[in-house]
Amino acid sequence: MRTPAWVPYAFLTPALLGLGLFRVVPIGIALVGGLFGTSLMGETVFRGLGNYAGLAEDPDFWNSVRVTLTFNLIVNPLQVVISFMLAMLMARPGRFVGPLRTAMLLPITVSIALSSVLWNILLDPGFGPVNGLLRALSLPPQPFFRAAHESLASLIALCSWRGTGYWMLFMLAGLGAIPPEVNEAASIDGANWWQRLRFITLPLMRRTLAFVLIADTAVNFLLFAPVYVITNGGPAGSTALLMFEAYRAAFTYLDSGRSLAISSVILVIIAAVATLEMRLFQAEDSA
Repeated sequence: MRTPAWVPYAFLTPALLGLGLFRVVPIGIALVGGLFGTSLMGETVFRGLGNYAGLAEDPDFWNSVRVTLTFNLIVNPLQVVISFMLAMLMARPGRFVGPLRTAMLLPITVSIALSSVLWNILLDPGFGPVNGLLRALSLPPQPFFRAAHESLASLIALCSWRGTGYWMLFMLAGLGAIPPEVNEAASIDGANWWQRLRFITLPLMRRTLAFVLIADTAVNFLLFAPVYVITNGGPAGSTALLMFEAYRAAFTYLDSGRSLAISSVILVIIAAVATLEMRLFQAEDSA
């Protein structure tokens, strides 16, 4: 008996409803809401592109754009490289591979808010154990989150600690999909480890690397909790990411129109960066 044509769509309906309700609808609300604002009398008024014009003239907004782009230009490639290296190590059979994989995944079991609190304690300039270790080694203590020149790097370290184990799972799946016969044939032909990595592993992992990079980009552009819990955008705006700026516009300045306009800008930036990353990998595939 032939399966009716509507059956696949019936199975997809719950997922499509969830996607529309929790993804498409909020995007539409942000795009439309960015055109409105609140008057001094508390009434909702139509501003058109006024919210975006205000952002274009706001130095705090441009500082957030600069900080967010700098953060992502560093953390995204860093997490992809580290997760790929960990996957290469964990893919090898060994006595301690299982416990090591578990240890790599432990940070994901801790909520991002709790992870932020823990890192704030660990890197506290006064009584934090990391600075205690530095003093024991006769090294100068570091301010970490308390100094503008170190706060963003500390935030990158926190996000990398928490994210690399998660992305390692996708890398392991990609490595597991590579037929072992390919590497065995290359070894028989005399290819060394570097040649197998460059000409076999990396080309066959291109789709996995593209997915991880694009997904990681989306996650890190929407980062909020560590900034809110630890730095509150400081010191001196050095960690004022765009998501925190959108939150501050809505709940500190009570300007929902500005907040939704910033959210729309974030959406456009993510779409542009993801499109660029996809085109780069497609260009490599065609080459």
